[in-house]
Amino acid sequence: MSRSFKKTKIIGHTLAESEKSDKQKANRKFRRIIKLKMKRNSEVLPIVREISNVWLFHKDGKSYYNDLPKKELRK
Repeated sequence: MSRSFKKTKIIGHTLAESEKSDKQKANRKFRRIIKLKMKRNSEVLPIVREISNVWLFHKDGKSYYNDLPKKELRK
């Protein structure tokens, strides 16, 4: 039973299960911009990180809580 409790008191801020939809939106936007730049014969193409900001995704953020109740540490 050594794994029945969390050992670190770190909890996420959101209820989001996944970042899949955020990643899909970011890549669709990226591909659309790439297509436009290729049609215009642009020499400089952007990187995905220049177009989307991962800090704005729904699953962003975790914090350390020093005084968590036992109920929050159960798995």
